[in-house]
Amino acid sequence: MTEFHVDPAGSDSWPGTAERPFASLHRARDAVRDLVGDLDGTATGDVVVQLRGGTHMLTEPFELTEADSGRDGHRIVYQAHGYGSAGQEEVVVSGGREITGWRVEDGMWLADVGDLDTRQLYVDGRRSERAAMDGLPGTVTMTETGYESDNAAPRAWHNPADVEFVYRGVYPWTEARFGVAAVTTGPDSGATIVTDGDVTTGTDSDATTVTDGEVTTGPDGGGATVITMAQPGFGWALDLYNYAWDGNTYHGPGLPTRVENDVTFLTEPGTFVLDRSRPGHHVLRYLPLPEEAPDRTRVVAPVLETLLRATGTSGVSFRGLVFADATWLRPGRPEGFPHYHGSGYYEGGPVDRVELVEGQAWVTVPRESARIPACVVIEDGVRVEVERCRFTRMGAAGLELTGGADVSVRGCDFDTLSAGAVSVTGTANPLVEDNWIHHTGLEFTGSPGIAVLGTKGCTLAHNQVEEVPHCGIVAGPAEGTRILRNLTVGTMGVLADGGGVYLSGPQGDSYENGAVIRGNVIKDTRTPYNFALYTDYGAAWVTVEENVVARADNTAVLQVSPPLENVVYRGNFWDADPVGAADVPAGVTYEDNTTLPDEEKLAAATAGIQRHAGLLHPRSR
Repeated sequence: MTEFHVDPAGSDSWPGTAERPFASLHRARDAVRDLVGDLDGTATGDVVVQLRGGTHMLTEPFELTEADSGRDGHRIVYQAHGYGSAGQEEVVVSGGREITGWRVEDGMWLADVGDLDTRQLYVDGRRSERAAMDGLPGTVTMTETGYESDNAAPRAWHNPADVEFVYRGVYPWTEARFGVAAVTTGPDSGATIVTDGDVTTGTDSDATTVTDGEVTTGPDGGGATVITMAQPGFGWALDLYNYAWDGNTYHGPGLPTRVENDVTFLTEPGTFVLDRSRPGHHVLRYLPLPEEAPDRTRVVAPVLETLLRATGTSGVSFRGLVFADATWLRPGRPEGFPHYHGSGYYEGGPVDRVELVEGQAWVTVPRESARIPACVVIEDGVRVEVERCRFTRMGAAGLELTGGADVSVRGCDFDTLSAGAVSVTGTANPLVEDNWIHHTGLEFTGSPGIAVLGTKGCTLAHNQVEEVPHCGIVAGPAEGTRILRNLTVGTMGVLADGGGVYLSGPQGDSYENGAVIRGNVIKDTRTPYNFALYTDYGAAWVTVEENVVARADNTAVLQVSPPLENVVYRGNFWDADPVGAADVPAGVTYEDNTTLPDEEKLAAATAGIQRHAGLLHPRSR
């Protein structure tokens, strides 16, 4: 075995020994690449890069390619010093920037941050929310270009182009985001004039006045407030969100449920605003909690969108590392975030109409969707291992596996993520096991904890998913998926129409290569209109057996559209019958399932299943 050492206090001009370590991961990667290349395929052991404790700040993504692979069955290992021992050091690989040089004005902290652009902020490790208010004040009407309101408050926004509207529940499973372009005064009023902090309108209307943050208008109302939304995002929203329900037809995203990121919203301690009104001279504003002080509080703004990207690598391991402090800027651009379902969002193009109830209920859906990216990406990897790592403080998803084969993610923790934890697409024989996923989807609430699509022989086992805003585990069309002995608690916390475990589409062409959902425990699926264990939308060749479901709006559903085909529900335990159990459809076998409404009886009857579900190695917060 050959070792290199990396320490933030080292130097890239040193040889990378324990006594004289490198300073950067990039220098260590180049040293490994040179070594493996010199060995020309005759390596005699693994090459281990030992990272010493501390924060390893990245100024650009850490990129690995095929040239950084292990040779002849040996591995290239990047690990925390002392990995697996009581002396394991805490190693943080960070894409953030520490904010310093604060000045205090009227209790608010201000820092000049140049051209910094970010959507998140972390204060002593705590995620700070962007300052916001609930909805728009006054009587508001949606137009083809934005909104009109009889309330003058938006005219006082410091920089309307910084403001973002959030639309929770456009569809029950959807939460979108779109930016504002401008706020103006309607044709019945003169121009808006700002003088020494007071806002007035021109000669055609009574005065509009800002006093201590309160906005009022004279008796004539000052004309309509016109909010023009950024394009093409808002136009895409008008194309995408159209539906009929209960005899009514709806067009567009409707009114925002939340409005974020303006100085006038900065009233709640612990929140922040990024003021970009002067290009290249941005100002970060933070309203501190009572116990915080600039000289003893560490504030980090994530800067990089990608921390690690490994493409075409084989025989590489990452062990005991903390990946932290990354952002995703795409939702703040004029395209916005036209969310549709799960991690998918619309980027223009054809929209199809799907009939839910013929002639009565329908929705429009995108023919193609993009996916929220991850801050750590393994693409076309073979025999890549991610073990006992932590993914935290990220503005997108945590970890994405795409293509490749025999990739494993074991014993990792995922928390404080704006989107989902793990996504696996098109990988053969991936293993996602013993991972703890909690408090994810904090910004993009449709994001599932774990999502797999187009895989072959994927195993999801002994994972624990809790406190997430939508589905816990999602499996789309695939072959041979095994969802075994997982525990989900507190899923569907925000949006509706999903479950603790959700599966859709064909899963193979026989029971032998189909999906198996066995031994899972699904508790507290929270929002109304959910199915805790949910086989949906043409699921086929699925065996659902020996699972436990409790405290859900609905335990499961057997009648969906398109209908289930070759789906077996056998030996499951729940506290209420699934929807459709009294009239089982032709494509479903429903046998030997037990309904026990009494919580104590259900717990006693399923003690063995519950004991073996969830983490193999429990962790504490």
